[in-house]
Amino acid sequence: MVHRENSPRVERQESARWLCRFQLRKYREDINPYRGREDSFHRLFRPYEVIKGEGNCLLNTGIDEMWDLIVGDSANHYNNASAQIGVGDSNTAASPSQTDLQAATNKTYKGMDSGYPTSTSQKATFKASFGSGDANYAWNEWVVKQATSGKCLNRKVESLGTKSGGTWTLEVSITLS
Repeated sequence: MVHRENSPRVERQESARWLCRFQLRKYREDINPYRGREDSFHRLFRPYEVIKGEGNCLLNTGIDEMWDLIVGDSANHYNNASAQIGVGDSNTAASPSQTDLQAATNKTYKGMDSGYPTSTSQKATFKASFGSGDANYAWNEWVVKQATSGKCLNRKVESLGTKSGGTWTLEVSITLS
C-alpha cells in the first residue's frame, strides 16, 4: 500500500479461503481386483453408507511445502505417483504444528485411485480406496500426504466409523479462493 501525505489512509485487507470437503463411501465389496480401474468398481457397486463433511486443519508443514513448490524449491509434487491419503485411529485434536497422523500404530496410507488427484477450477481433489484388508480399525483422523517428502497438507479429526472389511473410499477436495 502506498501512503501519501495529506491523503486519507485506506486500509486494504486481502485474504484467501481454504475450503476442504470430504466424502467417505463405504462398500461391502473389495476393490482390490479392480486396482488401476477403480472407476469400474464405482460403476458396478453402490455404497451402503456415504458420509460427507467439511473442514480440516491446514498444517504448517503443508503450507511450507506449497510455497516450496510454487517457488521451485521442491520437486515433491502431490501427483498420482506420490500423493496419499492416510487414516488413523487417534482422536487427538488437530493442531497446525502437527506433521502427520497422530495414531501410534493403527495408521494406513494409500496411494491415489487411477486418475487422481485432479485439479480444476481452483480445486484439487484427492481420492484413495482402502480395500478389505486395509485399515480395519476405527477411523478417527485423516491426512493428505506427499509420500516422498512425508509432508502432510492437512489433518482432519472426526469419527467416521470402524472399518472391518469391504472397501472405504475417501475423497478430499480442497478449494482455494
